[in-house]
Parts: sequence; structure tokens; C-alpha cells
Amino acid sequence: MTSSGVLLYGPPGSGKDTITSELTRLRANFALFERLKAGPGRTTGYRLTTVDHIEELSRAGELLYRNARYDAEYAIDRRGVAALVDDGRIPVLHMGQVVGASAVAAFPLHWIRVLLWCPLDVTESRSAGRRDRDVEARVKAWHETREDLLAHETEPWTLTLRTDQLSPTESANAIIDALAATASAQSRDIRELVG
Repeated sequence: MTSSGVLLYGPPGSGKDTITSELTRLRANFALFERLKAGPGRTTGYRLTTVDHIEELSRAGELLYRNARYDAEYAIDRRGVAALVDDGRIPVLHMGQVVGASAVAAFPLHWIRVLLWCPLDVTESRSAGRRDRDVEARVKAWHETREDLLAHETEPWTLTLRTDQLSPTESANAIIDALAATASAQSRDIRELVG
């Protein structure tokens, strides 16, 4: 069976960290993919590095995606994703741009693409509740995410979850169910193909 991965896309405060924690609590084979990060801000959930190192990986063709936000550089490296897969894990990647979700989907896994959404006031309250120092930047990123979605209206999503209406457990279970359903459908397709 093809290995799988989960792409969680959504604005700040939509629950990417919380749902990932719930996925890993429910199933030990899920693992947060820690992006490379160079710059200020949060350090939890990242592999800290330098801009020079990210640039070096980019020149070597080792990056699946690279972006800048919150005065920092972020990157998703092929080796990092491959290391989780080789360890028998299902990587869970957090995305903030549709183009990034599309770029990462080029890595040969069976990807579940999950759109997490919450209204602006929820992003604001969650950001304030976790004591983010850059709430204004998070609000700006919420608006950028909305514009990004509108600019990519035809982008396919395996699952869309309103995280202000579902608990983290409900959201995680919906992702687990979608992963199982698409894997089952994929197996049926192969059986039909080969007879």
C-alpha cells in the first residue's frame, strides 16, 4: 500500500497544532513534520536553522516548498519528509499557502488535503488566548489565507473542517476516516485495474 501524508491548510488559529496533537494521541503513527525555520518567533514544532542553510538546500533541489512569513523563512525539505515515511510514520504538514500544498503534493505519497477553517474572530481569540505576541500579524495572515482560497477556488480538498464547530477529536477522527476511505478506494481502483 502507498504511504500516506496529511496536509493541513488553514489560517492562523484554525487548529493545525491542536488537531495534529489529537491525531498523534489517537494514532501513534501520525507525526508532525517539523518545518525548517530561520528567524524570530515560535520555536516549538520547527527545526531551527539559518537562511543560508535553507538557501543551500534550495540550490541543491532539496526543498519541496519555501516561504517567508512573520519575518522568518520556512522550508519543507524532501529528506525531512522521507525520514518520517522511512520510519513508518504518516507525516502531518502544516501549510499556510495553497501553492505550498500543491508543491508538497508532488512528493510521492498518498496525500489527504484538509482545509481547516474558522472565522476571523475565532483566530483573534485563539491567538490572544495562546498569548501570541503578533496577533495583528496573525489577523493579517487570516485575511491573506482567505484571499488565497478565493484565488484558488477550484483547488481540490479531500476534507473541509470548520474547527469552530468541531472538537479537535471530531476533526482528527474525520481525518483518520478520510485517510482510510481514500486508501480503500485506491485499493479498489488497483484491483479493478489489474482484474
